Amino acid sequence: MKFLGIIPARYASSRFPGKPLVDIEGQTMIRRVYEQVKKSKKLTEVIVATDDQRIATEVLSFGGNVAMTSDTHQSGTDRCAEVIANDRAYDVVINIQGDEPFINPDQIDLLATCFENPQTKIATLVKEIGTPEELFNQNIPKVVRNTFGEAIYFSRQTIPF
Repeated sequence: MKFLGIIPARYASSRFPGKPLVDIEGQTMIRRVYEQVKKSKKLTEVIVATDDQRIATEVLSFGGNVAMTSDTHQSGTDRCAEVIANDRAYDVVINIQGDEPFINPDQIDLLATCFENPQTKIATLVKEIGTPEELFNQNIPKVVRNTFGEAIYFSRQTIPF
């Protein structure tokens, strides 16, 4: 199977404008995410999807792949959809958060294994919340799953809210 990793990245975030370009010990966040993602054994290609020339310039400066997208998208998923709309060369697209500079490439590979089952159309990695701080942190998405392990509801608030 051919896997495409897409890292949506926008400059105009409401919570932290310019976050992809923030310096983390001498490298931008987007570079750190990209380089971690490239360590995946499953991904055929990695692309940063952005609507901002500053981010595109940064990605190109370290040899990364970039796709320019519309600035009207409301989510990273919309940005990914634009990238793949005219490119059916991949069997699976993995949407990778652009603000995970320490993402473990093994997590990407684990997610990719979900698609060994031909019935799988979409998959998301989740982990159990272990502390009250995580539970009430609005920066950590929460998920409710049914008895089959399928996600039925996502929220940044504690659930139910």
